[in-house]
Amino acid sequence: MSEKPPVPRKPGAVPTKPRSEAYEVEAFLARARALQGGSGEGGRLILALDATMSRQPTWDLACRLQGEMFDAAGQQPGRLSVQLVYFRGLGECKASRFVTDTGTLKDLMVRIDCRGGHTQIGKVLAHALTETARKKVNAVVFIGDAVEEELDDLAEKAGRLGLHGVPVFVFQEGSDKAVERAFREIARLSKGAWFRFDRDAAATLARLLSAIALFATGGRKALVARGRPEDQLLLENLRGHGT
Repeated sequence: MSEKPPVPRKPGAVPTKPRSEAYEVEAFLARARALQGGSGEGGRLILALDATMSRQPTWDLACRLQGEMFDAAGQQPGRLSVQLVYFRGLGECKASRFVTDTGTLKDLMVRIDCRGGHTQIGKVLAHALTETARKKVNAVVFIGDAVEEELDDLAEKAGRLGLHGVPVFVFQEGSDKAVERAFREIARLSKGAWFRFDRDAAATLARLLSAIALFATGGRKALVARGRPEDQLLLENLRGHGT
């Protein structure tokens, strides 16, 4: 994924017009890239978002739930590093570095707006494969509402993630049956899990995201030890794939 940090102004220079939303997003990405996760052992989780225009009506809900996951992640035993990936517009797909200062990523999320464009789920899965080849990624969370790519290509990448022990937890917004079949297949092949994403399930989803954060830092043993209902639900889904 190509990333172009914003061009810094010369010392003392005064901007002639307000910074654009795109500039602000780039600035926060640059700040996130500058933050490095610790060198100690800890989990690594990729949070990937579809930020195309169809997501706009519930974008605030998504940001709130994801923010709650970040807050919960900070309370988990072990050190969790999170990377934010999002796609939107005409081929725009960007990622931060893995960071433990999730407050920076929460700030970034609220500065991202949705833009028209096609899905780029294949890029997200390929990126996860590249990252885990560098250093183990423990889980991927993807939130989206559409699939506009060839399922065979997505299935191949999801299967490779499964072989590398990187489960994809897919949260589907909406009730499109074709999208559900595709998302369930990605989850199955990667040995992850599929969940519905909507306002009625907001409280459950927030707890599930917390369970996924715990799984990324401590694995199945941590879920068993804590034993909350959301931990049991996640374990049941993982057992369904022999994970």
